[in-house]
Amino acid sequence: MNTEIVINNLAGMLIVTSLMIIGGRNPKAVTACYALQSLILVGILLAVASAFDAPQLYTWSVTALLTKVIALPLILYFAFAKMRDPKADQGALHPAWLLIMGAGISLASFLAVDAVQLPLVAGLHPALAVSLGHFFLGLLCIISQRNILKQLFGYCLMENGSSLMLALLANKAPGVVEIGITIDAVFAVIFMVILVRQIYGKLETLDVQQLMTLKG
Repeated sequence: MNTEIVINNLAGMLIVTSLMIIGGRNPKAVTACYALQSLILVGILLAVASAFDAPQLYTWSVTALLTKVIALPLILYFAFAKMRDPKADQGALHPAWLLIMGAGISLASFLAVDAVQLPLVAGLHPALAVSLGHFFLGLLCIISQRNILKQLFGYCLMENGSSLMLALLANKAPGVVEIGITIDAVFAVIFMVILVRQIYGKLETLDVQQLMTLKG
């Protein structure tokens, strides 16, 4: 099978897992979906490394496996285990609306990159569209969640999108740059989890709507 087809198909699976993350209600199930998405991203990195003869992506793939597939899901899993707020798990928007908005974002992203004429990604427009769409899917995740801990997945989706775009457009970049971006994401999530834990410890809620009523 053509490597470009493999990359584009795997990128399409990223969209599916993102919609599952955004629309999911069970925090632990959502964490598992994120781990699956990150594993798919690792597969894309390996495919891109093979297609573009970019050996530095193999090192990045190992780093992504350790951080995105293992470390981050474990951090979020234990955070959800220690901080529970069932009322906050209900999304701010109905799942049907999330599906429609997610589909709209995906379509708009495909249309946006359709005019892009770069020889490097001539056969990878679908994957490039997915990378662009993940920035907006991440924003959708943030604004559609009442659970402030689940809003962290919005950041994670955006980070996965930036990783995919970097792999497609800058796969010859030094490995230290790519690895540094991935490690920075881990520290960012750890910092945000600590902040959420402070909020939960003082207010005993993860519901952003309740936090808004405390404003002032």
